[in-house]
Amino acid sequence: MAGFALTGDLFNAFVFFELMGAAAYALTGYHIEDPRPLHGALTFGIVTSFAAYCSLLGIGLLYARTGELNLARLGGQLAAHHTDVLTVAAFVLIATALLVKAAAVPFHFWLPDAHAVAPTPVCMLMSGAMVELGVYGIARVYWTVFSGPGGIPHQAFRTTFTALGLLTALLGALMCWQQRHLKRLLAFSTVSHVGLFLVSVALLTSDGVVGTAVYVAAHGLVKAALFALSGVLLDRFGSVDEHGLHGRGRELRTVGVLFLAGALALAGLPPFGTGLGKALGEDAAGHWQPWLPAVFVAASAVTGAAVLRAALRIFWGAGPVPRNRPGEEETTGEGEEPEIRSPRRTLPPTMTVVPAALLALAALVGALPDVAAALARGAAVFTDPAGYTAAVLTQPDAPPGPVPAADWTATGVLLGLLSAGIAVALAGTAVHREIPARRSRHPAARAVRALRRQHSGHLGDYLAWLALGVAVVCVAIAVQI
Repeated sequence: MAGFALTGDLFNAFVFFELMGAAAYALTGYHIEDPRPLHGALTFGIVTSFAAYCSLLGIGLLYARTGELNLARLGGQLAAHHTDVLTVAAFVLIATALLVKAAAVPFHFWLPDAHAVAPTPVCMLMSGAMVELGVYGIARVYWTVFSGPGGIPHQAFRTTFTALGLLTALLGALMCWQQRHLKRLLAFSTVSHVGLFLVSVALLTSDGVVGTAVYVAAHGLVKAALFALSGVLLDRFGSVDEHGLHGRGRELRTVGVLFLAGALALAGLPPFGTGLGKALGEDAAGHWQPWLPAVFVAASAVTGAAVLRAALRIFWGAGPVPRNRPGEEETTGEGEEPEIRSPRRTLPPTMTVVPAALLALAALVGALPDVAAALARGAAVFTDPAGYTAAVLTQPDAPPGPVPAADWTATGVLLGLLSAGIAVALAGTAVHREIPARRSRHPAARAVRALRRQHSGHLGDYLAWLALGVAVVCVAIAVQI
C-alpha cells in the first residue's frame, strides 16, 4: 500500500497494487480449515484478478499511444493527441481495477463476502485502509495523466463519477440497513461511504479533495474500531448475528458505549473527523449541485442508524427479538468460529483499549485544526497537475497552489447534527416497531429482496456485473466527448 501511494510510475503502481491484493487474498482465507473463508478469498481473488487484466490492458494501450509510463510524462505526452476512443478505453480499463478495489457499485460484490469471513484484524485493514486506496488511485491517475489536453474532459469525468458515487452511496446504505450479520453490515457501510468519497473526488476541486482526505482518514479509524468491537462479540459468543445476540451483550457495557460512539461517528456527529469530512464534502458538492448535500446526510444517517440499531439490540436488549425474514438464513452470522478459542477467560484490556484509541483519534481529526490544515495543504498539491509535473521533471521546489479551507462551518455542524439525529430516530423506530407480515409483500419489499438476491455469492454473477459496469462507464464517458 505504501509503494502504491508513493510511486510515480504507472506500471510500478500496478505491480504494487497486485502485490497488495495477493496479500489480501491470503489473509482473507487465513482460516483454511473453514470452507467459508476459502470461498470468500477465491471470489475476491478471481474478481480482482479479472479487473487487473483489464487494468494491464489499459496500461498497454496508453503505453502504445505515448511510449511513457512515468505519470508526469504520460500527461505531457497525452496532451499531444486528441481525445478518442483509445483514450477513453485506456482510462476506463485502468480505472476498472481501482473501482473494484474501492468497491464502487456494480464492482462491489466481492467486498461483503470477503469481509464476512475474513479475520477481524484483516477486516480492520481492508475496510479501514485498502479499500480507500482505490479512490486515491482513481483521483491520482486522473489528475496526473488524464486531466489535461488529450485526456478525459472534466465534465465527462465529473458527471460519470458523480453518478457512480451517488449509486454507490445510496445502494450501499440500503443494503447496509438490510443486514443482520454485523461484518456484512459494516462492509456495506464502507461501500456507501466510498460512494460519498467518489462524489467529492469527482467534483475536481481542491475543496472536494480535502473533504475526501479528512473523511477517509477519520472513516478508516472509525471503521477499524467497529470491526474490532465486532471481533469482541465473535470472541465472546461465536456469533455476529444482530438478532441472535439480542440482549446478550449487556455485561459488555464498555464495548456497547464504544459501539454507540462509532455509530454516531459514522452518522457524521461533530466533532468526529467523519463529521468534518462530510461537512467539507457537502459544502464542495453544494456549490456544484444544491441537492447533493442531501445525499451525504441520507447515506451517513442510514449507515449510522444500522450500526446504532445493532448496538441497542445487542448491548441493551432494546425492543422485542426480531423475527426472521425470508432469505436471511445464509447471512445471519450465527455459527461463526470464535477467533480466540478461550471465551471463558477475562476479556483482555487491549480488545477495548485499541478501539477506544481509534475512536479518540477519529475525534482528534475533527477537533484539531492542524490535522485538517495539513490535509488541506496536501489537497492543494494533489490537485495541481502542472505543479506535479514541474516538481518531477523541471522544478523540484515548485510552489503549491492556493490552500482550501478545512474548518467547521455552522452549516456543516447543523447538517452533522441533523444526520446524527435522523440516525437515532431511525434506529429507535427500528428496534421498537416490528414490520407487519403484509408489508413483506409490498412491491418495494420485493424489489429489495431482488437486490439482495443479486449478492448471491456466485462468481459468474459477479463477473457479469463487473463486465457490465466496465461497458456502462466506457459508454457514459464516450457519449460526452
